[in-house]
Amino acid sequence: MTISARALSVDFDDDQMWVRLEDGRTVGVPLAWFPRLLHGSAEARRQVEISAGGLHWEVLDEDISIAGILAGRGDMTRAASRAA
Repeated sequence: MTISARALSVDFDDDQMWVRLEDGRTVGVPLAWFPRLLHGSAEARRQVEISAGGLHWEVLDEDISIAGILAGRGDMTRAASRAA
């Protein structure tokens, strides 16, 4: 069974990304999990594209699935490069 929800909005504070979901939840994720977001400017972070499957930042070359956030997964790029 796949459990996911669509994101409605994304906000940031100094060290967290806050994703508001259509089912009423708001999920906080540490920016440290996603170095591209952590090191990106506030302006670059605001340029998020929300789709049915997740979040995309063209300027930061970052894609994050809502399913991954709900599963507690951070940046998988480094994990994939370590496994290779």
